[in-house]
Amino acid sequence: MTRHAHTHDGVRGPTPRRTLIVLALVLVPLALATLVGLALLWPGQTNQPAPGAANPQPARGVTHPEATVLAISPYECPAINQRPGPTGTQRMVTCANVEVLVETGRDQGQRVNVDVPAESYRAGMRTGDRIRLTRVFNHLDGPSAYGFYDYARQTPIGVLAIAFAVVVVAVARLRGLAALIGLGLAFLVLMRFMLPALLAGESPLLIGLVGSSAIMFIVLYLAHGFSARTTTALVGTLFGLLSTAGLGTWAVHAAHLTGLADTEGVALTALNGRIDLSGLVLCGIIVAGLGVLNDVTITQSSAVWELHELSPNRSARDLFTSAMRIGRDHIASTVYTIAFAYAGATLPILLLVDTYGRPLLDVLGTEAVAEEVIRTLVGSIGLVLAIPLTTAVAVAVVKSTATRPHTDPQQDKSGIES
Repeated sequence: MTRHAHTHDGVRGPTPRRTLIVLALVLVPLALATLVGLALLWPGQTNQPAPGAANPQPARGVTHPEATVLAISPYECPAINQRPGPTGTQRMVTCANVEVLVETGRDQGQRVNVDVPAESYRAGMRTGDRIRLTRVFNHLDGPSAYGFYDYARQTPIGVLAIAFAVVVVAVARLRGLAALIGLGLAFLVLMRFMLPALLAGESPLLIGLVGSSAIMFIVLYLAHGFSARTTTALVGTLFGLLSTAGLGTWAVHAAHLTGLADTEGVALTALNGRIDLSGLVLCGIIVAGLGVLNDVTITQSSAVWELHELSPNRSARDLFTSAMRIGRDHIASTVYTIAFAYAGATLPILLLVDTYGRPLLDVLGTEAVAEEVIRTLVGSIGLVLAIPLTTAVAVAVVKSTATRPHTDPQQDKSGIES
């Protein structure tokens, strides 16, 4: 690894040893703690259900083959979950009976008829659509029974994923490709470590911190390179994660969040008695803040380096003040991003609030809404705290790595090059 710092004539000299030592003293313990955490929390090969828990395996004889819609026959049916009106009549909606060709599974090539509920038919079912069926087979009951399960969405998801990858690589080129690889590795950490460890009953707080730290080490250095600038952003990101975890721990316990606000929590309790649902809420709060923290810390670190490039003789205090002006604008826009992202995710709940006409303060006290509000507030606080720390660390590093002024803005701006 070659170490450089800019000089006044554009020739790069060695980075001060004290800067490398400070960065190593910060980075190495964090990396070691993450590796030790991964080793200690890594789930074993066998995860048996807790005593008394239901078997999470799918029912024998139940499969979900795919099928193609051949013909659609709409018909009127009564709406579900409604109370008869004063006249005793029910509100009618449009359901459909569809003929489908089974494309996968043991009955491939067979034509069957299934009823489609109004909600699914209203989504725009057309001839040629791919759907998923529920196939129930019991040799004592005769032939297989079929029912509508869901739409098959692999094609539109695949098209969007390919379009996303193409756009990212076309615009960001090699850095975009590196970011996509980092994203894939991050999901690998999530699927191979975090989810199995949670199912095994490990501490959700520790899993959230260790898994999130591992993800940040991967995505930051892979996408932005190993440099003093990236290390500064990583320090700020990890500080933000710790702040989010600490505040989130207090908020989850103070608000008595049980994790049972939705059917998924209830199902997890029935299937696996090991999972701490309150801790699962906390782990979700930590993971939810990863992308935004990564965004603001790397941007803030880059802002410090760019400002220093434009005015290398500026004092550390003036550099910090200028960078924080950028950071405050970033805080304002990012807080809106977080708030509206969660508002969009909870739109059905907000519609129910308006429908019931309940006072807003009463609704905020319900767990379904309180969980999202707390997630937003805790994530925003961790984000805000990470910005000044990242800025301060970046200023200290950039001032120590460039001890003499320079005027060539085209030279590499990182304190360390690999």
